[in-house]
Amino acid sequence: MCGRYSLTTRLDQLLPRLGGSLPGGLLAHYAPRLLIRPGEPVLALRQEHGQSQPALMLWGLLPEWSKDPLNGPRPFNARSETVAEKASFRGPWRHRRCLLPADGFYEKGHRIARADEQPFWLAGLWDRWIGPDGSEVESCCVLTTAPNALVAPLHDRMPVIVPEGLEQAWMEPLDGPGLRALQPLMQGWSPEGWRAVRPAEASTANDSEQLPLFG
Repeated sequence: MCGRYSLTTRLDQLLPRLGGSLPGGLLAHYAPRLLIRPGEPVLALRQEHGQSQPALMLWGLLPEWSKDPLNGPRPFNARSETVAEKASFRGPWRHRRCLLPADGFYEKGHRIARADEQPFWLAGLWDRWIGPDGSEVESCCVLTTAPNALVAPLHDRMPVIVPEGLEQAWMEPLDGPGLRALQPLMQGWSPEGWRAVRPAEASTANDSEQLPLFG
């Protein structure tokens, strides 16, 4: 499971990774944040019309076919082992994979991050819901997999991490053999160069420890 993560990296440090034109208002409203939770706006990188584009989305996937966006399920995680089988995830898995920049995620009061504190990519899926009045909601979820030796003592799931250099390969719309080629990315990642610490800010129980992501 990945139910909380952090993005404390300054925007100027993220820009080279994001590329493309930024969503309206991002430059004025972005701020680092220690705690990001489901249902909140998140920064994502996705490919559309052949171009990589940063976007703001809600964390909690709202399928395009949903008839009741207010009361329907909004999964914030998707199991990588069954993502091709579930109705909510089949379409996004083929055509709308995305990346969420993060520099840590939380499990049982521990913050798991790279030892060098550099940001990394959470693997995600996104979708666009369009209402009868033409209103749009873009949303996403994080893919999870079996834990490695670092995370296993804390939880039986961990987020899928996409290595640097494979961003375009991950986001490219694919079918059949192309999707199967992505399977090794979802079988877990090496804990080498990562650490799990228990700092005060790793507590997810105290909202006063938050900093605004989009104010």
